[in-house]
Amino acid sequence: MEISAISNLSSLLLIYAKIAIMTAEMIDQQHELKRKRPGPSYGPPPLRSGDRLSRAEFEWRYQAHPEIKKAELIEGVVYVDALLPFWQFARLRFDVAGWLGQYQAKTPNVMGGSHATLRLDFENEPQPDALLRLETAVGGRSRITDDDYLEGAPELVVEIAASSASYDLHDKRRAYGRNGVQEYLVWQTYEQAVVWFILREGVYEPLQPDEKGILRSEVFPGLWLQPKALWENDLVALLAVLQEGLASPAHAAFVEALRQYQKN
Repeated sequence: MEISAISNLSSLLLIYAKIAIMTAEMIDQQHELKRKRPGPSYGPPPLRSGDRLSRAEFEWRYQAHPEIKKAELIEGVVYVDALLPFWQFARLRFDVAGWLGQYQAKTPNVMGGSHATLRLDFENEPQPDALLRLETAVGGRSRITDDDYLEGAPELVVEIAASSASYDLHDKRRAYGRNGVQEYLVWQTYEQAVVWFILREGVYEPLQPDEKGILRSEVFPGLWLQPKALWENDLVALLAVLQEGLASPAHAAFVEALRQYQKN
């Protein structure tokens, strides 16, 4: 019996020894894996569509990701642009910039911009396709900050939207209206429609075209638009209608009013 008991005890001790060795090997393997595993990244977190951020956090993340070419914060929600097609977006943006540039060239104290970061409030920092603003010297409500961004509401904002279902015509429109953007022009590429809103008593109302189908700005007299020319890719006709507006008595009176305002 004693010999049998000793034999059993030896077997148990052998088993325990093997378990101890296996446990030690497993611990060594875990330590080795931890050593090889890359440490945690302390860089800036990603910037993705749908993120809910403050404007300060949004700017920090955006500046930390130079690979992102366009991102906006609308009502506290991030929107990152995908790749944009040529005919539905790039061409329209180019033509709109040329149209506004012609108006700026003939109208003192008016300044335009394209894709500018616009600090509206603590939850909204859009990057509109184009804008037109009065300089602060003549009563403009927006200003260029010391770090070269635009702050406040420009008088006119232009956006090119995929369709009427786009956030440009919903959350973004509400943000622009609440912050006092006087006119908001939206191109809807899918429907091939243009809506030009004007802010009246805090509510956007669509401007109505004249008998020739021409839309005329009320904030910037002489800024006339023939939407049909834009959809037909007829830049000559688009600028010809604008030239009619620039030659109108209303534009001449506006230019004189701006000059008098600056003198005073």
